[in-house]
Amino acid sequence: MFDKICSFENLHSAYLKARKCKRYKKEILEFGFNAEENLLKLKERLETQTYKHGGYREFIVNDAKKRTIRAAPFADRVVHHALCNVIEPIFDQTFIFDSYACRIVRKIM
Repeated sequence: MFDKICSFENLHSAYLKARKCKRYKKEILEFGFNAEENLLKLKERLETQTYKHGGYREFIVNDAKKRTIRAAPFADRVVHHALCNVIEPIFDQTFIFDSYACRIVRKIM
């Protein structure tokens, strides 16, 4: 399973998911400028087990109510998506059929 998480194809897919609807933010543009090189570095750090999660950035959002948000650095969000790409299908099979929170809609046969 770890090899799947660390594969370049999975990391690239995770990169595309992590940047979705945020492509023009500075941090994402900087990562994307050398995306292939950054993904290969991330892959190497994961495989050699030298990867370390960065610090969170904290900010306030005022939607319906005031909320404090903590956001991981973009490279860490890529790793989060890479992990979810592999483990989500496994866990999803174990959930009861009428559990809908944060799940991908699947067609019932």
